[in-house]
Amino acid sequence: MPSAPVTEDSHLYLIDASAYIFRAYHALPPLTRASDGLPVGAVSGFCNMLWKLLEELKGGERPTHFACVFDKSSYSFRNDLYPEYKANRDEPPEDLRPQFPLVREAAVAFHTHALEQEGYEADDLIATYARQAEAKGARVTIVSSDKDLMQLVTDKIHMLDTMKNKQIDADAVFEKFGVTPDKVIDVQALAGDSVDNIPGAPGIGVKTAATLLEEYGTVEELLERAEEIKQPKRRQTLIEHAEQVRTSKLLVTLKDDVPVEVALEDLAVADPDPKTLIDFLEKMEFRTITRRVRETFEAEGVIDETTAGDIGFDAENYVCIRDFKTLEDWIARAHEAGVIGLDTETNSLDCQTCDLVGISIALSPNEACYIPLGHIDPDHSGGSDMFDADPPRQIRKEDALKALKPLLEDPSVLKVGQNFKYDYTVFARNGIHVTPIDDTMLISFALHAGMHGHGMDELSERYFHHSPIPFKEVAGTGKSQITFDRVPLDKATEYAAEDADVTLRLWQHFKPWLHREKVTTVYETLDRPLIPVLAGMERAGIKVDRDHLSRMSSDFAQRMAGLEDAAYKAAGGEFNMGSPKQIGDILFGEMGLPGGKKTKSGQWSTDASQLEYLAAQGHELPQIILDWRMLSKLRSTYTEALQDAINPETGRVHTSYSMAGAQTGRLSSTDPNLQNIPVRTEEGRKIREAFIAEDGNVLISADYSQIELRLLAHIADIDALKNAFKEGLDIHAMTASEMFDTPIEGMDPMVRRKAKAINFGIIYGISAFGLANQLGIERSEASDYIKAYFEKFPGIRKYMDETKDFAKDNLFVKTAFGRKLHLKEMNSKNGAQRAFAERQAINAPIQGSAADIIKRAMIAMPEALAKKKLDAKMLLQVHDELIFEVPEAQAEDTIETVRKVMEKAPLPALQLSVPLDVDARAAKTWAEAH
Repeated sequence: MPSAPVTEDSHLYLIDASAYIFRAYHALPPLTRASDGLPVGAVSGFCNMLWKLLEELKGGERPTHFACVFDKSSYSFRNDLYPEYKANRDEPPEDLRPQFPLVREAAVAFHTHALEQEGYEADDLIATYARQAEAKGARVTIVSSDKDLMQLVTDKIHMLDTMKNKQIDADAVFEKFGVTPDKVIDVQALAGDSVDNIPGAPGIGVKTAATLLEEYGTVEELLERAEEIKQPKRRQTLIEHAEQVRTSKLLVTLKDDVPVEVALEDLAVADPDPKTLIDFLEKMEFRTITRRVRETFEAEGVIDETTAGDIGFDAENYVCIRDFKTLEDWIARAHEAGVIGLDTETNSLDCQTCDLVGISIALSPNEACYIPLGHIDPDHSGGSDMFDADPPRQIRKEDALKALKPLLEDPSVLKVGQNFKYDYTVFARNGIHVTPIDDTMLISFALHAGMHGHGMDELSERYFHHSPIPFKEVAGTGKSQITFDRVPLDKATEYAAEDADVTLRLWQHFKPWLHREKVTTVYETLDRPLIPVLAGMERAGIKVDRDHLSRMSSDFAQRMAGLEDAAYKAAGGEFNMGSPKQIGDILFGEMGLPGGKKTKSGQWSTDASQLEYLAAQGHELPQIILDWRMLSKLRSTYTEALQDAINPETGRVHTSYSMAGAQTGRLSSTDPNLQNIPVRTEEGRKIREAFIAEDGNVLISADYSQIELRLLAHIADIDALKNAFKEGLDIHAMTASEMFDTPIEGMDPMVRRKAKAINFGIIYGISAFGLANQLGIERSEASDYIKAYFEKFPGIRKYMDETKDFAKDNLFVKTAFGRKLHLKEMNSKNGAQRAFAERQAINAPIQGSAADIIKRAMIAMPEALAKKKLDAKMLLQVHDELIFEVPEAQAEDTIETVRKVMEKAPLPALQLSVPLDVDARAAKTWAEAH
């Protein structure tokens, strides 16, 4: 750090950093670092304040000396004078504590001194430096609004409240205290301070203190002449508490002669080192201020993009390959590179029906190409002279794929994609089995599940501060949007090559993190190997009976019409069954039903839980509406939509599985969603009847029995539950017997139902309100049930409490296989967000472990079936259930093989203390097999 003498021309800026940290924390919304959930809101506020201040000072008179001043610890010499000093202050919030050292690090990154000293508060250091500078004739600006510092204000020393952009001089101090700055400590000695636990004189506030000082001059004079005070109560207070007031004055008086460890002259201003500052801001993942700082440095000519640590994206380096010789050159270079970014362009988002339009490959940052294969008008380049006029204009798809196949199947060249399951399927449909592969979406998911999204655009913006070209920019929007095969080649090259470039850079950025974050095994054994398995399942699809769905759709429509008539009769008039507003007005406005509550929009809430509560009280109309909504949803979501989803070429429905949707690691199914078909209702079961096997085949449904309860017993180490599972007992009957002291033999089914609802509800953090709705009982009774459950199984409460404590400290939980599930709201100041995160913390290790187990089974399944020479195809995964299609003659052998694989799936990585049990059966329809 530089040094410079302090003279009459000097201007010292002192930042009250400790106070600002708290102010920023309470004023700004919570913010966590995306990569690991570290709280950084106060750090962000500090950095933005400091940068804004430094930039503003450039336009005026710049300071010559500058420092940020911190509290070293909660102890100071004042605690020796008065042990109760600041005794009533709460501990800093849990999500603020880790930010204190980061703010100090931020100050250093800005190339300013971060001053602190054991035994003294930040205010004492500020007072000392301010008085030293004043003594040399220099001007001082204290960046703070803290009233304790107002005693320092003089003609030379001012304060600056950056939050309000307000200068605090002697007039401002008088306006606040009613006295001049030199009398502030006397006012504070009399008035005390509840925040710092400074006693003062009971009953005397700031205004009274100012009035007394106007008459008597100083605290000392006032206490000497206390008996002259006319008001009896005020006189008695000052006489009785004279020593307390004297002590208070010692406490509020700032020490301005601290033996400072850094000389005033050594606080000379220095410009921040660009690389140091940008590296810190990038480490904190502060995208906006990083961009502003970089742009400012670039505009000032201090740095260019390269020195800022970002080589940028230059489309001029991207190549459009339109001749075979150039393609062969790139293939050779790809073999040498050993790792390539790979992406496909198609004319549709449906990987089962789309045509391959082009392939992009990246060898290194800014070194990428696009190989057009199916563009309809490749010579049209939008007026660009980027492309040569000589033929050939576009390599024949068959020739290009034949040349690329050895590279894409070469085990010595790693192919990196983003959401690569899509591209894998496209290549597979064109006869290429791409291997080996890495997927940046899944790497990000393994690292940051629960922290942010994992799409390429979001990751690029978050980690590279680069927004990739939007699809709409090259293909248009709405009715004028064109398919990619009609995009001009210059635009197509820039767009497609950039995708491969970004993907390769993401891999280079993320891959080393896997080992550091200890999730390499999760990615390499649970996520990446699942790509070809799911791709195969999606390609296989499942046969659906269109006629059955059509009949059901007609039946649902008729029943809905009947329910509408019944609803109109119950309501005394017609209304729109699909309008929550009209339903709310009728139920709570006209009919006056109890329990109504309004949403933020001012409308009555008519969600399912509200209607279920009313229906449980015996009210007719809410139940009719629930029944109508169920049929309406089943009809629109399944009986109609599934008919549209049947592939005309295969006659089968091909769902798509999202591998990075649910943060627990559970797979989700889309286009169409086959995982949410109701199974507890007759209508839902009828929909499953539409899923059928081909002639000569059967469907097999293999379902883990109560896997989440088994995992709860294992993870929470509950002996009673573990023994029940080992002995093959009815777990719900056993739970009911334990809770309600009822014999299992001859148990009332309703009692078992209560225990079952609690067993499953506990895993999801069910509330008394939720359980009451589910069982149709009073909330107080439901609360008693939950209390009784925890009394019988205290280990479950212990697991929940310990899990929440771990999550609060670490902002993540883990599955039994080591998958991290980040919970960034665990310490949120918003109660609802925090409560939701706590429920997630309890459930995620259990649900996530179940998801990991079935993934392990799915990965092992193809080899196990092939080893037994079985022709079974795995078609669907629905939470804890796998669906297969198999020749009827192989059904029994397949069931035996499938059951063994699923029950042994945790091994050898995890030895469960409870057995896994798989229910499996074969039938012509999914409904019959389940």
